[in-house]
Amino acid sequence: MNVKRVLVVDDSPLARRAIHALLRRGSGFEVIGEAEDGSQALVLARQLKPDLVLMDINMPRCDGLLATRLIKRELPQVVVVILSVSDDAGDLFEAIRSGAQGYLLKSLELEDWLEYLRDLMQGAALPRAMAQRILTEFTSSAPPIELDLTLTKREHEVLHLVANAMTNKQVATKLRISEQTVKNHIKSIMQKLHAKNRVELVLHAKRSVPQRSKPSEGL
Repeated sequence: MNVKRVLVVDDSPLARRAIHALLRRGSGFEVIGEAEDGSQALVLARQLKPDLVLMDINMPRCDGLLATRLIKRELPQVVVVILSVSDDAGDLFEAIRSGAQGYLLKSLELEDWLEYLRDLMQGAALPRAMAQRILTEFTSSAPPIELDLTLTKREHEVLHLVANAMTNKQVATKLRISEQTVKNHIKSIMQKLHAKNRVELVLHAKRSVPQRSKPSEGL
C-alpha cells in the first residue's frame, strides 16, 4: 500500500493529538509533522514535502485559508484538506477558492474521515452531499456559461463523470481506458477551462449550457 505522508495543522495541541491518533488507527496514512499555525505549516511543507495537509480553518496569526494559498502557490502537488466545525457552504466555497481539494468536518465519525481521505487521495472530488450544497448555493444566482467547445468528445465524457463525483479509477472503468489516460484528460480539461482543481471542474460542468454546435472529434 502506498502510504500517504500527512502534515497536521491546528492551533490546538489536543486536536492535533486526536487527529494523529485517528490516522494511526487507519491504514494508509503516516503523520510526518505537526504545525500550530499557517506560517509554521508553510515552513514544514517546504521541508517535508507531504502528500496531504490537514489544515484547520481558524488559527491565529496565519489562518488556514491564507496558509493554503501560500502552500499551493509553492507546492501545487500537495493535497490540502481544510478542517472545520462548520458545514456552512460559504466556508466550503472559500476553502476551494483558496486552492483546497477537500473540506472535512471535525464532527464526522472516524470511518467517515478515513473513507473521505482515501477517496480524495485516489482522485475523488467532494462527497456528493457537500458538492450539492456548494452547487446549489453558488450556481443558483450565477449566470450560465457556455461549455468550452475546444474540449474533445472524450474530454466532455470525462468531465461529465468527474462532475458526478467519480474517482479517476471509476472513470477509467466506465470509459474502458487506463487510469493514466483519465489523468491526462483531466489535466487537459483543467488547462482549457482554466480550472485550479476538480471542484472548479464540477462547478463549470454544472453551470455549463451545451451549445448546438458540432462537437470536436477525437480522443
